[in-house]
Amino acid sequence: MITENSAVPPGTLTSRGQVGLDQHNPAELFAKGTHVLFAVPGAFTPTCSEQHLPGYVRQADALAAKGVDGIYCLATNDAFTMASWAKDQKVGDKVKMLSDGDASWLSSVGLTMDTGNFGGVRAQRFAMIIKDGVIAKLFVEDPKSFDVSSADHVLKNL
Repeated sequence: MITENSAVPPGTLTSRGQVGLDQHNPAELFAKGTHVLFAVPGAFTPTCSEQHLPGYVRQADALAAKGVDGIYCLATNDAFTMASWAKDQKVGDKVKMLSDGDASWLSSVGLTMDTGNFGGVRAQRFAMIIKDGVIAKLFVEDPKSFDVSSADHVLKNL
């Protein structure tokens, strides 16, 4: 698993663009500034939709006041599902939604889990604070937990 003080590795993440998909290299996306990247096991799932994503939407202004330049939500769902989930959750421009549809980037950083027939390989629930391309803080949840990757916890650790 990737650790604190590691550089964010390259890869390909996607988001829904004006037309089709936009591709993002995480190493470039997070190269400058302070960013929060959090991952969820799945869009539209209970904890992710009721607590995890809404917490970051609710705390977006407080995170910005602490110097966060961007907040990003990552899941193994496709970019179109992520865009629909953002619309459903009324995310607006507070959180940018990213997809790692085949979990290749998440696998490269060692932050996947196999959920079996629930959905196969998914993102572990985590959050990281990234400063100028380096992971300053990494918070990985224990299985079936939701605490250290919450917006409130990240805010306290900025």
